[in-house]
Amino acid sequence: MLSDALKKTIRQTHQHIADNLEGYHPRTSQNYLVAEIAKTLAGEYHKSQRICVIEAGTGTGKSLAYCLSALPLALAKKKKLIISTATVALQEQLIEKELPFFKEHSGLDFKFDLVKGRQRYVCVQKLNAALNEDMVQVSMLPTLSSPLSDMEQKCLRDLQSAYQNKKWQGDRDSWADTIPDKVWNIIACDKHACQRQMKSHHLCPFHLARQKMAQMDVLVINHALLLADLELGGGKILPELDESFYVIDEAHHLPHITRDFSSAAATIKGTIDWLDKLLKFSGKMANVIVSQKAIGQNFKLNDAANDANKDLRVVRDILDKADFNYNDDDTFRFEHGVVPESLTDKAKDISDATLDALRALSKMHDALTLDVSDGDVKPYLADPLLTESGLYINRLEQLNKLWFSYASKGESTPHARWIKRLEYKHHHDHLLCDCPIEVGYYLKDKLWQECAGAVLCSATLSAMGTFDHFSKESGLRNEPGVKYIKANSPFDYPNQATLHLPVTEKDPTDKTFSDYLASILPTYLNKEAANLVLFASYWQMDHVVKILRANHWKILVQGEQSRDSLLKAHKSHIDSGKGSVLFGTQSLSEGLDLPGHYLENLIITKIPFAVPTSPIEEAQAEFVQSKGGNPFLSITVPDAAKKLVQSCGRLLRKESDSGRITVLDRRLVTKRYGKAMLDTLPPFKRQID
Repeated sequence: MLSDALKKTIRQTHQHIADNLEGYHPRTSQNYLVAEIAKTLAGEYHKSQRICVIEAGTGTGKSLAYCLSALPLALAKKKKLIISTATVALQEQLIEKELPFFKEHSGLDFKFDLVKGRQRYVCVQKLNAALNEDMVQVSMLPTLSSPLSDMEQKCLRDLQSAYQNKKWQGDRDSWADTIPDKVWNIIACDKHACQRQMKSHHLCPFHLARQKMAQMDVLVINHALLLADLELGGGKILPELDESFYVIDEAHHLPHITRDFSSAAATIKGTIDWLDKLLKFSGKMANVIVSQKAIGQNFKLNDAANDANKDLRVVRDILDKADFNYNDDDTFRFEHGVVPESLTDKAKDISDATLDALRALSKMHDALTLDVSDGDVKPYLADPLLTESGLYINRLEQLNKLWFSYASKGESTPHARWIKRLEYKHHHDHLLCDCPIEVGYYLKDKLWQECAGAVLCSATLSAMGTFDHFSKESGLRNEPGVKYIKANSPFDYPNQATLHLPVTEKDPTDKTFSDYLASILPTYLNKEAANLVLFASYWQMDHVVKILRANHWKILVQGEQSRDSLLKAHKSHIDSGKGSVLFGTQSLSEGLDLPGHYLENLIITKIPFAVPTSPIEEAQAEFVQSKGGNPFLSITVPDAAKKLVQSCGRLLRKESDSGRITVLDRRLVTKRYGKAMLDTLPPFKRQID
């Protein structure tokens, strides 16, 4: 329960911020959010399940709301506050602007930091080794296919000099210039080679950052790092789950990122090749390890890798002879995720063999790590071996994950499984893929039932007027105590914007719609103002661009230059008093901030329906149908409704903004689902011709 003292702290904090925030004025919706988040995390709605799901419209000030409520509560309860985002832009906003302001003016004493995955940090030992000519050549790394160029070697020297002179802290993002992937892959920290208990690594930037993390009250992370911690059991990278309050900002991304994180893939012939290389490498590694146990583990590793290779060759022959009906994209999907018995039998054997190989190699890796710590093996000899064994461990983990799933029968969680045929100049291969269709159970078991409390927020979490779709995707459906909240935007929508649905002669399903679009678009573009036109596909956008440019229209097109330079050019045109026409696809409908006169005319060419062409989407639709559902109404329409809200959300970014939205898709009026979509949009002034 919220104590009177805590209520007083929250009120005082709110007042401090109000007094120091320029242009601040009380917002009913923001005050409502502050109260509801505080009540939820304090356990007023449910004693153990302290979770709220918040849809907060643009301009609500949700980040300030969760800081005002969750932070005082976390400090009082001695919990960590972990804020997870999906985009770098929001992380930067929190770290560089909002949290520093909050710390300075809230009256609360707290420390905060950005937490990154270890692959964003340099391993100093690897950096020094890469420039040490006497050391074992880094070219033994499987990731380095050719020697470094002069430019790449200069980059290494510059990095080392800057780090030694304390001009660089050792994380990739703070380096002013671009670090080539080839260079970074050699020197990046990894969990297998760069271990804190080894003297040569305990001062590496990643380990220093993790030590610093223990002193922090607020940690800003991304969803990928959150999932990496959950996969390890929770509390391994980040603080313990039951000692942490989580704010999942941009929460609408979480289910899809979880699904991608839970997938696995591996080739057949490619795997056979690297398993052969592993056999040679393990002997080299065993010769360096002092412990006699390494010899026994090396024998076990060899036996297991040979068994896996033998079975993979059988699978290779099965797939070469199989009469699968591959589509135009050289992909074949197993209906309902059911794999033929000829493959499942071998999958069980490969799963067992790869697990045995993984255990043996991990023990060899740990033995060599111990030898270095004890001073029995020199770091310059061990580091390249530990780096390479770490790469093989990661590959074995992925391989085992794939084949364990392919061997599963009668599973409760549906999976999409498919094969992609790969054609090379002199040979071919098969890529086997696996992905769970539903991941809600994973988030429920690993996160929601373990954490001290959680706030999930976004501008688009509901679809068609309910939270049902998101609650199912995220594992919160039917969970007791979960509070669902909608906070309305403070915008005066009817007076700030008009939503126009003109009469159109062609439907978006018509084959000639793209040509028709090119002919009518000039009618709705304003050459004197800032225009954004959003397309549902790159193909259609490119088609229209060619026609309009042939008629002398100057257009900025997504994909023709970087996003930053595209937006700079757009803003430059507007600042110089010219108009600007910016064309983009769905990815520009989210996270694009063009306030005021930088966007006054938004055109949406069609409802952003996803075409279920990927094996995962096809499997999802198949699963819904098998349960008697309608995949179009239960998946496609809710997803499109959320995307449409996001697209319309580009126009108004501040309470002083104004403009016009034109949607060239009459299905919003003529179809029953279209009218439901229309009702989920903000209450713009409507002009329906």
